[in-house]
Amino acid sequence: MKGGLSGPPRVAALVLLGVLGALVAAAGALVQAGLFPGGLLLALGGCVALFYGGLKLTGSRIGVVVPAVVWVVGVILLSTSRPEGDFLFAAGVGPYVYLLGGAGAAVICATLPQTLPQLPGSGRNTA
Repeated sequence: MKGGLSGPPRVAALVLLGVLGALVAAAGALVQAGLFPGGLLLALGGCVALFYGGLKLTGSRIGVVVPAVVWVVGVILLSTSRPEGDFLFAAGVGPYVYLLGGAGAAVICATLPQTLPQLPGSGRNTA
């Protein structure tokens, strides 16, 4: 592993990221339709912050995968209608952009190149 957490702190961070994935899915489902288009941008920004933050916290792609999987499952569960006819996502452009944009943000964050920080005097001229 290049950096980041290891051992029990890593497991705790992944559990926390999973819980945050569920919270971001629920909050985004409520906000994206309520304040369109600002709410949609806010919900997508929350997704990007969670996925990129998970990447930086753990130092590996698993920090993106765990919250992204929980987020996708949460959004899919919230988008299904109940027998009473209740649902959280209405048919329209906003929910589809939220679902596809959040999934796209997860893919982008998971495929960002992993770079090592440059040490001073490592031979690379930055001037």
